[in-house]
Amino acid sequence: MSNKFVLSYSGGKDCILAMYRKIKEGCKPVALLTTIEKSTTESWTHGLNYDLLEQVSQSLDLPIIYVECDVSEYEDRFEEKLRVAKEMGAESVVYGDIDIELHRQWGVDRAENSGLKYEFPLWQEDREKLVYENIESGFKAIIKKVNLDYISSDFLGKTLTKDLVKKIKETGADVCGENGEYHTFVVDGPIFNNKINIKCENIEIKDNYGSLII
Repeated sequence: MSNKFVLSYSGGKDCILAMYRKIKEGCKPVALLTTIEKSTTESWTHGLNYDLLEQVSQSLDLPIIYVECDVSEYEDRFEEKLRVAKEMGAESVVYGDIDIELHRQWGVDRAENSGLKYEFPLWQEDREKLVYENIESGFKAIIKKVNLDYISSDFLGKTLTKDLVKKIKETGADVCGENGEYHTFVVDGPIFNNKINIKCENIEIKDNYGSLII
């Protein structure tokens, strides 16, 4: 087990829970690493802007390493920034993936190519139990993006609670959103020094995805 690590940070509940578990084991995060889509200047997948990401950095008292890239250079830039984390003292990279083998192998490859160990603290655990662990631990996760093939835009902006998880389950979607049914942004919890203040500006519908604009 590595003591110091960099977190592959999306902003969502799973990576935050993975980091929380590692901290409780006595390990120390040295930085967050998040990917930024060059064309939008927002984080890939979750669509978080620099202001929100900097608020998270301050609240967690951790620097963020930004991986600014387009699709064609995604892997190379990711590895380049992992090596920056290694120079900061990271011995491993921690991921929040649960059970999709393709995602795991991608993370393993990036770590090995960068000279780092890799850890998947949530790997192959029950998806539903992990959602409840997140809630019971005191984290506040806002639904930031939804795949409209699975759940409606009505879920956008709502905080994950046990009641909301039941409603997601009733739609037939995966309760954890591991298949991309929804994405979250964690704004508060036991490792946050202060809550991230968000204001819903709008809801955007694009390419069959609904996104909360904050």
